[in-house]
Amino acid sequence: MQTVTLEFRTEDLTLLGVIPPNFFQKYEEVELLETLRLERGFRLQLLRLRRRTPLRSEGDLERESRRIRRHYGLESFEVIERRPRSREYILLVRQRNPEWLKRLLTLSGGEITPTAPFRIAEERVVATFHGEERALKRVLGRLEREGLSFRVLRASTHPYLGDAGAAALTGKQRAAVARAWALGFYAVPRRVTLSRLAKSTGQSPPALGKMLRRAEGHLIARFLSATEPDEGAPEPETKPE
Repeated sequence: MQTVTLEFRTEDLTLLGVIPPNFFQKYEEVELLETLRLERGFRLQLLRLRRRTPLRSEGDLERESRRIRRHYGLESFEVIERRPRSREYILLVRQRNPEWLKRLLTLSGGEITPTAPFRIAEERVVATFHGEERALKRVLGRLEREGLSFRVLRASTHPYLGDAGAAALTGKQRAAVARAWALGFYAVPRRVTLSRLAKSTGQSPPALGKMLRRAEGHLIARFLSATEPDEGAPEPETKPE
């Protein structure tokens, strides 16, 4: 498995239909926090969206939801969190894929997934993909043949979370920890409560809390097992003379 981070020009992806025209008249940046599902016809993703102007009210968004979905090619969207101070929304978005992206997904054979860091700004796009090395090479070769300009910023055989840490968790635990991290549950100060986080996952707060604690316990145990015996040991006490 390999992880590759690429840099594109935003205007090139706009011409291909990946980014809506005039998108950055209203917005400053989009960050992909998590890809929940990726198929040829659509993608389901958790996004952080920063506006240039103050956030719109929930009532305004609800009244204009049909126009918003039509304009941005959305099948559905849900506001998970509003951050007025930073003018940001955390959104759960189901979006139809443009034809260009459908062709790349077919070529990848379902062996590539977008992952962090993945940021779309007015001038450039930093996009990271994790998957089978052969599938990544096929996709990069197609991009070059189609004349799409890009630059490789980083290539690694390790995913964003190391193989050792990820292997200790179940699929549900990895998804829960990834979403908790993306929404700021582990930030200082914490940006989302357990109750709000549970709402975005469809679980009850006690059940999600228990899952996160078990996952954290696995990761801590793996970390301690890889630590030199004297690294985390307390300093020996000295007797007063």
